[in-house]
Amino acid sequence: MPSPNVDPYDTYDPSVILNTLVAHKDAVWGLSFSGIKNRLLSCSADGTIRLWNPTEKSPCLCTYNVEGENGIPTSVDFVGADPAHILGSFNSGNTVIYDIETSQPLVMLASQVDAASPLANQINRVVSHPTLPVTITAHEDRHIKFFDNKTGKLIHAMVAHLDAVTSLAVDPNGIYLMSGSHDCSIRLWNLDSKTCVQEITAHRKKCDESIYDVAFHPSKAYIASAGADALAKVFV
Repeated sequence: MPSPNVDPYDTYDPSVILNTLVAHKDAVWGLSFSGIKNRLLSCSADGTIRLWNPTEKSPCLCTYNVEGENGIPTSVDFVGADPAHILGSFNSGNTVIYDIETSQPLVMLASQVDAASPLANQINRVVSHPTLPVTITAHEDRHIKFFDNKTGKLIHAMVAHLDAVTSLAVDPNGIYLMSGSHDCSIRLWNLDSKTCVQEITAHRKKCDESIYDVAFHPSKAYIASAGADALAKVFV
């Protein structure tokens, strides 16, 4: 990463590229990085999830969902409560916890699937709670769902927005959940009570899409969003 003192509008410096990871055969939908062993997760429209060590000569350590048994992966994350486990969500409505050491699936977090409307089953984002064995998923059918990692059971489900929920982020302390949606709003939720404590109308709709991503700053009281209107916004 470049120094924080560098002006972001300076001319592009190609020396910032550490490595280019080539293995996926189609669009890459999602990335997640873990600083514990400098591991990177990726998921792609080619149907696979890959685990990388970006600094090695053979950076791809493992490939998951090789046979496409769970559908197309849409989002990935490292399990906060157990660094030896990773998460992958799929367009089929399922989320799978994998063991990094054995590369085997451990737990299936199964959503209630609507056979009549396959698109409604799609999970757009999966995030792990930083300290609790809880997985949170954002759905095309406007729901946010909470699962117990140990049993695979659904803990709580709620209609969270007026349109597809596209993005999720949990604050570093595990107190708040932030969600973004194509209904143009960012919503901040208390994770304990599962209630909405703040709503921000952040972006304009473009071609029926609005918010693509949301994020908490790791240490400061900032949040950010990225939208289909080509804007990235930071809120204090």
